[in-house]
Amino acid sequence: MNKSMKGLLATGLSLAVISTSSLLMAADSQKSQVKKSDSKNIIVLIGDGMGPAQVSAARLYSKSVLGKPHLTLDSYYVGQATTYADKGEDGDKIVSGAITDSASAGTAFATGNKTYNAAISVSNEDVSKPYASVIEAAEMNGKATGLVTTARITHATPAVFGAHVRSRDNESAIASQYLDSGIDVLFGGGEQFFLSKDEKGKRADKSIIKDFTAKGYKVVKDNKSLNALTSKNQKAVGLFGSSHVAYVPDRTESTPNLANMTKKALEILSADKDGFAIMIEGGRIDHASHANDFPTTIQEMLDFDAAVKVAMEFAKKDGNTSVVVTADHETGGLSLSRDNIYELNIDLWNKQKHSSEFLINALKDAKTIDDIKKIVSTNTWINDLSDEEAQQILDGDGSSYGREGGYNAVISKRVLVGWSGHGHSGVDVGVWAYGPIASQVKGQIDNTQIALASVKVIGVDLKKATASLQSKHLYPKFKVNRDGVVLYPSESLAKALGGTYKSGNGPSTLTKGKNTIEINKTSLAVKVNGKAAAYKADLDNGKFYLPLEAFNSLTGTKMTWDSLSERIVLKK
Repeated sequence: MNKSMKGLLATGLSLAVISTSSLLMAADSQKSQVKKSDSKNIIVLIGDGMGPAQVSAARLYSKSVLGKPHLTLDSYYVGQATTYADKGEDGDKIVSGAITDSASAGTAFATGNKTYNAAISVSNEDVSKPYASVIEAAEMNGKATGLVTTARITHATPAVFGAHVRSRDNESAIASQYLDSGIDVLFGGGEQFFLSKDEKGKRADKSIIKDFTAKGYKVVKDNKSLNALTSKNQKAVGLFGSSHVAYVPDRTESTPNLANMTKKALEILSADKDGFAIMIEGGRIDHASHANDFPTTIQEMLDFDAAVKVAMEFAKKDGNTSVVVTADHETGGLSLSRDNIYELNIDLWNKQKHSSEFLINALKDAKTIDDIKKIVSTNTWINDLSDEEAQQILDGDGSSYGREGGYNAVISKRVLVGWSGHGHSGVDVGVWAYGPIASQVKGQIDNTQIALASVKVIGVDLKKATASLQSKHLYPKFKVNRDGVVLYPSESLAKALGGTYKSGNGPSTLTKGKNTIEINKTSLAVKVNGKAAAYKADLDNGKFYLPLEAFNSLTGTKMTWDSLSERIVLKK
């Protein structure tokens, strides 16, 4: 064999090796692309207001009263999460920071981003941008999706997974956005917010429930109709109360518990061959703790733990589901001790018949100490209420909870627990997990990691989903002038739309491309590309405001204002 032939043979062998190597690499790449996720499904469970003391109290009750030494949660503990919010101010008042609310905490574990208190999955800016949630990313990826809660379905925690508004109080807008969200299962309370509003943003006497029905949703309103749903009902809305779902001790047979709602939602969503993503919230742990209603807090904790059991049993049987459980924050500053007494009256924790909320009207109508004593003896084990305790209830606790707060202060003292107040606290909250996600949320984490781990484990693209949302809407601060015209902060909105803003000795100038808007600082007259505009600017606290017409001229587009969701529509 001559050198030439040897060279050709060597070259051929080298090419063959390279070719074979390339084929193997391509095959490996295809495999990695096929296996985009570690789990087909993700279940996120949130115990709203469920701090360490609430968990410990439920376990103590379970052990001492129910004879069960552990909660379902206990076997899956992996770590704890920080809960702080972005700093936010309203004038001179700090409204968020180290202490979060459910909206900002929810935005963190739903989208992976921090924001200010009250924000529903939008950024902390004068012109906010929407952040996509794990539910929305899953929806865009073809998975079935669901939200389940014992609070209003339009309340902060479910809302952050499927809606976007600057203020959590805009619950009618949240309900309306659900209609276009594609979310398949919506179970909770809040029927009162499924109402339309007219173009001026005023509530109209028109239900949008029929609009859900027109889109293929089966609407149910009690336990019997919930149980009648099957996996063939691919879309379902369950509204189990005008406001929140009733507390556990106040429920009738027609009201489903959280475990039952969870079981039915999983039955429906698991029929989708592409998998599913769901958030399940024990929403009223928070409410009971806000009120300092300790016995009801325990019952809501157990209701949540039962739902965790349903989710874990499903995941183990399915074999392709990750589950993560956490809380948004602790509520009430609960302490399982008081008055230097080294004991707890656990045997009394189940001696209250109804929640304090159930007694509100009776407490308000009470006129005398005897009236109070009768209410207390009827609802509790206490037949020896002192005149001092009764007067304490009549006087109220000095908070917005009034006599309900006074009642709960008396009950809490009797059962030997304490509260720091009626608000949230800044303590870390527990994290529990099962499946591939567990290794990604263990140890000390921030609550944003819940979202990042969730999307990673099911292989969906949160950044892509967020980019899609941000191409459609902006959520600016705004004001309305005396003529009813909506005005927007000129500098912030110009920059958010890709323009520039300059303010020197002369007029303030907004520029984008060849278009320019000038604002005369003295007369507030406005010029668009050198020509006088028919409108003037508005000056408020050193900031200039302009109507949307000005920004359409600046960008050469036809943006519109969605008055219900209080957002600018960039494109349909």
